[in-house]
Amino acid sequence: MSKLSLPKDKIKILLLEGVHRNALTTLERHGYTNVELLPGALNAEELKAKIGDVHMLGIRSRTYLTAEVLKSAEKLMAVGCFCIGTNQVDLKSARNLGIPVFNAPYSNTRSVAEMALAQAILLARRIPERNWDTHEGGWQKSAEGCHEVRGKVLGIIGYGHIGSQLSILAESIGMQVRFFDIEEKLPLGNAQPCTSMDELLRISDVVSLHVPENPGTQDMIGAAQFARMKKGVIFLNAARGTVVDIDALVDALKSGQVRGAAVDVFPAEPADAKEAFQSPLRGFRNVILTPHIGGSTVEAQANIGIEVAEKFAKYSDNGSTMGAVNMVEVALPVQAAQSRFMHIHHNVPGVISAINAVFSKRGINISGQYLRTDGEVGYVVADVDAEVEEGQGIRRELSAIDGTIRVRFLV
Repeated sequence: MSKLSLPKDKIKILLLEGVHRNALTTLERHGYTNVELLPGALNAEELKAKIGDVHMLGIRSRTYLTAEVLKSAEKLMAVGCFCIGTNQVDLKSARNLGIPVFNAPYSNTRSVAEMALAQAILLARRIPERNWDTHEGGWQKSAEGCHEVRGKVLGIIGYGHIGSQLSILAESIGMQVRFFDIEEKLPLGNAQPCTSMDELLRISDVVSLHVPENPGTQDMIGAAQFARMKKGVIFLNAARGTVVDIDALVDALKSGQVRGAAVDVFPAEPADAKEAFQSPLRGFRNVILTPHIGGSTVEAQANIGIEVAEKFAKYSDNGSTMGAVNMVEVALPVQAAQSRFMHIHHNVPGVISAINAVFSKRGINISGQYLRTDGEVGYVVADVDAEVEEGQGIRRELSAIDGTIRVRFLV
C-alpha cells in the first residue's frame, strides 16, 4: 500500500514577484525541487487559475490573497510573504482554512535602518534641495541652514527590530537617541525611553517612525502631533503609509514646522511601475520620496529568500509553525516516531479526546503530543509508534472530528 504523505518532489511550490533565488536554493537543499518562479504578480483571476494544485505559495507585496482566492487553492498548505508586511493576505481566512502565513520580519532590518539614517543626514545638510537646484544649473554654495547630525536628538517611535537597529547606528555617529514604544523595551547603548510620545515629539530634532499598521497606529501622526514637534524638525516615515495624515504633513512643510521629510510608504501606492504615483507631497524640494524601497537591497532580499524558504521547509518537514503570523506557534522536534499527524481545528471542547480515540481503538500508541490554542484555533501534533498506510481510515476519521479545519500526515 502507498504511504499517506506526499513525496517532496511532488509538493508543488510557486514563487511570484521575482523572489530571490536564495529561496529556490534553500528549498532544493531541503529536497523540494518542484518549484516554479515567476517574475511578476498575478491578479485575482490569474491566481485562481494558477494555484489550484499549488501546495506552498510565495509572494511579495503586490499579490493579494483574498478569501475568494484562498478558497480556490484546495491543496494550499502554507503561504510565505517574502517581505515584512502581510496586509496583502486575508490572514483570518487563511487561518480558517488551516493555512499558516509566514513572513520575514528581521531580514531587512539593517537595510531600512541604514536608509533612515542616511535620509536624516541628507535632510540635515539640505542635500535634496541643493541636488535639485544644481541639476537645474544653480550653485547654492552656502552653509546656511545646513547642520551636522552629531549631538542632535533622534526620536524613534517604535523600538522594535528596525527602531533599535537605527538607534545603534545613530548613536555610533554621535546622535542622542530617545525612543517611545507602547511596550517596555530594554534600551540599547545610551538610548533613553520617553514616558510618552508627546515628550518625544517635543524634544526631538529628528523624528523617525517604525511602527506596524494596525487600528492603534492609524493616523497617529496628524496636525496635533506636528504642532507639538520642534520648529524645523526633520520627519521620517519608513513604517506604513496609514500612520501619517499626509495632508497634515503637507501643511507642516508649507508652514516650515517641518523643515524636511523623507517618506517611503504611502496610504495608496501604485500596483506596478506602469501606474503613475500620485501624492500631494510631490514637488517639495525638501522632501525625499522613495517607492517603498526601505528593505529593497540585494542583501535584504537574499536574506528574506532564505528566511521564508526555511520556514516553508520546517513546516512541510515536521509541522513547525514558528514564525506564522496568523496561527498558534508550535516548535516541534525532529520527527523520531514512525508517523506524525497534524490536526488544525476550531478551539472547541473534545477535540483532543476524539483524536486520541482514533488511535486508541486501533491499538496505536502515541509517543508524543504537542498542543497550542488561541481564542479561535487549536493545533495538535501527535507522534505515533506505528507505520500508517492508506486504507486504515485514520485520515477520514480525523477529518470527521467536529471542528476539524485541516489534517496533515508525515509518515
